Order: sequence, then structure tokens, then C-alpha cells
Amino acid sequence: MSGPGAELVLRAVREGLLLVLVLSAPPLLASLAIGIVAGIVQAATQVHDQTLAFVPKLLIVMLVLLASGPLLGVQLLRFTHALFLAIPAVR
Repeated sequence: MSGPGAELVLRAVREGLLLVLVLSAPPLLASLAIGIVAGIVQAATQVHDQTLAFVPKLLIVMLVLLASGPLLGVQLLRFTHALFLAIPAVR
């Protein structure tokens, strides 16, 4: 496949990969921040329990997804809509 169709497919893949990064960044960054804080607390208190790091990460990721879910969903919906509109142009 060559021509404008191939260029459109490559652009859609590039935008899709960028969208994956944008959608996954908020929960991953929040989990990273909580993991660092939990690691510091564990080092300071010398309490090395696995649930001490896991439970706060789980809670903060759920809260971040609840807070940013509508915005992320709109971006995903916009991308999907653009893909469906572009299907006739790919031949």
C-alpha cells in the first residue's frame, strides 16, 4: 500500500501511540509519586510490608482515574471518531 492511504494509516498509528502515552500518564505518574513517598516512609520507619506500598498506590490510581476519566474518555472518543471518519479515505 502506498500513497495517501498509507500516509493516513501511519499518521493514525502515530497519533494512537501518542494517545496511549497521554491516557496512561496520569495514573502512572501518581503511582510513581506514591511509590516514592511510601519507599521513604518504609526506609524511615524500617517497616517493610508489601501492602504498605500497594494499598496507597491502588487507592491513588483509582482516585486519579475517577478524576481524570471523563477528560481521558473524551480524548479517546475523539480519536475513535476521527478514525471512523478516515476509513473511507484508506484504499
